[in-house]
Amino acid sequence: MELNGTFYSLKSPAVFERWVSETPDDGFVFAIKGGRFITHNLKLRNAETAMGNFFASGVLALGRKTGPFLWQLPATYRFDAERLDSFMATLPRDSAEGEAVARAHDGRLRRGALVEAAAAVPFRHAFEVRHESYFHEEFYEILRRHRCAFVVADTAGKFPYAEEVTADFVYVRLHGSRQLYASSYTDEELAEWAAKLDRWRSAGRDVYVYFDNDMKTHAPFDAERLVRRVRGERR
Repeated sequence: MELNGTFYSLKSPAVFERWVSETPDDGFVFAIKGGRFITHNLKLRNAETAMGNFFASGVLALGRKTGPFLWQLPATYRFDAERLDSFMATLPRDSAEGEAVARAHDGRLRRGALVEAAAAVPFRHAFEVRHESYFHEEFYEILRRHRCAFVVADTAGKFPYAEEVTADFVYVRLHGSRQLYASSYTDEELAEWAAKLDRWRSAGRDVYVYFDNDMKTHAPFDAERLVRRVRGERR
């Protein structure tokens, strides 16, 4: 499950703890979307306190249900190699580093702060970009150097598209193939995605796929159909 609410506002430790208690224990993980205050307002600069607030807001309560962190950059934000390199260098790579980042929080967390992780787990990070200036080897190399994934994002042709693999995992976001956030995926399209997932998994990579075509509630049904295809079911 992808947590999009963390993009819009800081949550509280109690909220994260509830999410943990309400979800299965066997292999279930949350992807966590980084706060837009960091990505859109600060544009990745001078973000130490904001990062502290984000990681202290309850993220560390996820424990073994911690999946990858998603950092979505605004479509108007052009490629800046120095800024990206500096920001990626500060990202915590495990829960112990996450605790250190969380301790930089300030008094804005009025509903409580959590600076001790529920479990020792590794952290992974993925970046979704939309401005055309990112789609080149210099950006991909920065991602590889910091072991961050390039998000494969289907945006119905609105933004540039690439399937670059830059880490030991692949992060896919399916926003709709014909109408952004609104259109469902056909059986043929899902078959193509299932084949891609199989290739990435066969190469030894973990693959995370999230449907964001939820404007007309297609997302959960398309996700179920893709799962059946990946499992080889023909129902």
